[in-house]
Amino acid sequence: MWLLLAFVAIPMIEIALFIQVGGVMGLGWTLAVVLGTALLGTWLVRTQGAMAMNNIRRSFSELSDPAEPLAEAAMILVAGVLLVTPGFFTDAVGFALLTPPLRRAAFRWLKRNVNVQSVSFGASSGPTRPRGPGTERGTEDVIDGTYHEVDPPKRPTHHPSGWTRH
Repeated sequence: MWLLLAFVAIPMIEIALFIQVGGVMGLGWTLAVVLGTALLGTWLVRTQGAMAMNNIRRSFSELSDPAEPLAEAAMILVAGVLLVTPGFFTDAVGFALLTPPLRRAAFRWLKRNVNVQSVSFGASSGPTRPRGPGTERGTEDVIDGTYHEVDPPKRPTHHPSGWTRH
C-alpha cells in the first residue's frame, strides 16, 4: 500500500513543484536547474560511490562488519537514481542522501529497526558450512590421500601416413 501511495504522490508533488518553480523562474531556467542538478548529482554519486567501494573493500580485507559500508553504498545508489530522475523533490531527497550525517542517521535507524539473524566471516564449522557424509559437527572435512598425475593420451591431429608411426 505504501509503495502505491509513493508511486501516486511523488509524481504529483513533482508536477506541482514544476508548475510553481516554472512560474517563478520561467521554463528555460527551470530546465537548466533540472539539468544542472542531474549533472552535479552524477558527479557527486561517482565520487562518493568510489569512496564507498573503497570502504567496502577495506571492511572485507580487514574482516570487519561490512554492514555500514554496504548500507552507505546502497543509499548512494538510491541517491543517484533520484538525482537522475527529473524533478525537484527527488533531487532534494537525493542530495540529502548524499550527506554523510544523514546516511549515518539512516543506518542507525535501520540498525535499530531491522533484525539480522546471523552474520559469519571466514571458515566456520556451523550449519552453514557444507559437510561431507559421515562427519559430525565441529570436525574438519579433510580427506587424506595420495595422488599421481595422469597425462591424457596423445591423439594425432591427422591420419598416420606410411612414413611415421603413431
